[in-house]
Amino acid sequence: MQIEHKETGNKGAFFVGTADSILAEMTYSLSPGIMIIDHTEVDDSLRGKSVGKQLFDHAIEYAREKSLKIIPLCPYAKSVFDKNPEAYKDVLKQ
Repeated sequence: MQIEHKETGNKGAFFVGTADSILAEMTYSLSPGIMIIDHTEVDDSLRGKSVGKQLFDHAIEYAREKSLKIIPLCPYAKSVFDKNPEAYKDVLKQ
């Protein structure tokens, strides 16, 4: 699955699809040193294919590359952090 990334100003998204037809996305906002994951949505046609987790993994990789700490406001992102806190403690904002 091809995960795309777009960023405009202090907002961005990791997504599957095209700019005209997004099938899955995880959106975020940026502030100095912080990435706030605020929403994840996956189209029913992609459910059960771990697309949400793939979007999450790309967000984690991006945060690590940019030395950002993540605040997971999105319930999905928060649940992934809660399930495996040790794997992500380096990027989770305490």
